Amino acid sequence: MKLFSDARFSSAVVVAAGLVLGLCAVGVLLKAGIDNFVNKDRSVTVKGLSEMEVKADHVTWGITTKSVGNDIHELSAKINEDKATLVGFLKSNGLEDSDIVVNPPTMYDKMTDRWGNRETPYRYFATLSMTVSTSKVDVVREIANKVGELLEKGIVLSEPEYGESIHYDFINFMSMKPKMMQEAISNAEITAKQFAESSHSNIDKIVNADQGQFSIEDRDATTPHIKKLRVVSTITYSLKE
Repeated sequence: MKLFSDARFSSAVVVAAGLVLGLCAVGVLLKAGIDNFVNKDRSVTVKGLSEMEVKADHVTWGITTKSVGNDIHELSAKINEDKATLVGFLKSNGLEDSDIVVNPPTMYDKMTDRWGNRETPYRYFATLSMTVSTSKVDVVREIANKVGELLEKGIVLSEPEYGESIHYDFINFMSMKPKMMQEAISNAEITAKQFAESSHSNIDKIVNADQGQFSIEDRDATTPHIKKLRVVSTITYSLKE
């Protein structure tokens, strides 16, 4: 009987030990699952900024001059003379024919306008316009500072009707995109690490990334030929203990 009792006792010990080990294993797995579930929902979303100043690489300049007269033939001759003078002025200062687009002149006869002001001393009004479109930004800036020389030749440039007559652009921004994107992501990572450190965590993987949009603006009102490039990226990182 004693041997039978000892065997039953030993068997019970083994079963109990197995249950304990099983419960421990379940506990470990359960804890790991809970930790994974908690860590899965732990994340931080940050923004990374990259800015850069560059010189404009393209310029568009709208040039307009107006003339008046009572003899349409004389006025036409004046327009053609002004056109030759303006094109010669631009080319002598560094531009080429390919940089200049001359638009057909327009002529207005006030006698054909029923509601026009007929008290003015002139019947005909002519407008000559041309557009400079070129990558020679510095050349155009220098020419724009010399337009006073045209006064000596009897040509007065008209003020633009809408906004500035000279518009500067930066069209080569795609070449800057990879570098600026990398800088924005690096700055976002620095911010995420600072947040994680404050919360006693570490950043893990990128969960979501929005590269954002590039913006190109004038640096300020007095230097429109200097552009400020800007991109903001939004990055979400998962966190781990």
